[in-house]
Amino acid sequence: MSNSAETPSRVYTSFTPPPPSVRIIVTGGTFDKQYDAIKGELTFKHSHLPAILAQARVTVPIALEINQLIDSMEMLDEHRASVLAACGAATENCIVVIHGTDTMAQTATVIGNAGLKKTIVLTGAMIPYSVQGSDALFNLGFALAAAQSLAANTYVAMNGRVFDWREVQKNKVDGVFEAR
Repeated sequence: MSNSAETPSRVYTSFTPPPPSVRIIVTGGTFDKQYDAIKGELTFKHSHLPAILAQARVTVPIALEINQLIDSMEMLDEHRASVLAACGAATENCIVVIHGTDTMAQTATVIGNAGLKKTIVLTGAMIPYSVQGSDALFNLGFALAAAQSLAANTYVAMNGRVFDWREVQKNKVDGVFEAR
């Protein structure tokens, strides 16, 4: 018995990964804090984003930019200007900004007022990635999806909700973001 169907030949070419389609700009915040046993407090050593992206098995091409590692309560106008400049300089049209939750809405206002023609999504965590029960992984995944799905504008994406930059505030009593 002979098989008259021929197996198609396969052509193998070298694979060049596509350019990054999402830029993640890291500013610090609770998201990247870790417990320092010597000081007895949450501090910054480095960003957890490379490990988080690997753990979450993110396959979308990412450009990761460490802009700063500070607590958002310490963020001044010049820090926000640095985040805005990074968003403006990015070649990607989809941007996720990792930010502390206490002043995230203020930074979103600075970026939103600039009117960049990009989809920029700010997110963070109420509990550090390095602590059991953190919301960091979920919020990052949600923000990545939002940045690739929403129209050009500036948004805050936290705990499964997305807010336009003009209509968001942090409810510090309940520890949630809500519409103004």
